[in-house]
Amino acid sequence: MELKQSAFQTPITIGDAVVDVHKKKYLLPAIQREFVWKPEQIIRLFDSLLRGYPIGSFLFWNVDKDKIKDYQFYEFVRDYHERDCKHNPKANVTGEDNITVILDGQQRLTALYIALKGTYAYKIPWKQWKNDDAFPKRKFYLNLLSKADDIALYYRFNFLTDEEASERNDKTFWFEVGKILDFTKEFEVNNYLIKNGLMALKPEESQFANETLFKLHAVIH
Repeated sequence: MELKQSAFQTPITIGDAVVDVHKKKYLLPAIQREFVWKPEQIIRLFDSLLRGYPIGSFLFWNVDKDKIKDYQFYEFVRDYHERDCKHNPKANVTGEDNITVILDGQQRLTALYIALKGTYAYKIPWKQWKNDDAFPKRKFYLNLLSKADDIALYYRFNFLTDEEASERNDKTFWFEVGKILDFTKEFEVNNYLIKNGLMALKPEESQFANETLFKLHAVIH
């Protein structure tokens, strides 16, 4: 494998990277291991992002179209299932265009992709592996009303079923994190807060919801 001299490129947003993964502009080489992150690792990744902590750089390999046929490439996992969908599907590469392959950063980029565009189905502890109901699909959510219970975290992220996310009380309002991709303008964030009554709460709750959702928007876009 010949690698051209590496260089740092102009950074792109997380939103742009996730969209490029979704469009299959980014692929994985056969040498990469499968996705192994647990939900807790994805939660820590997003907590770090919102707190402004660095999450490391990524290493890309730009493959010329005349070299594509020499290698096997795989797509990213979008809807991860702990029992039925752990393997990356093979990519159908025509060789008509150059492609970009991720050499370092697969776990982080897959975690971002699942959280923003997909689902994560992990087993309920007390149910059997052969039971399909033991693996409900969960989307990634952020609580806009209160901080995390874990002292090591600040923001309260979680993978939840639709039913779990719909349960609300005076300390819980779950925002589906992937919807932030639809808010291309800041005023759309404000419109969401107003429409869902989050600006009419107690001052400290409104402030937390406002700052949290705007920070998520800034981090992703």
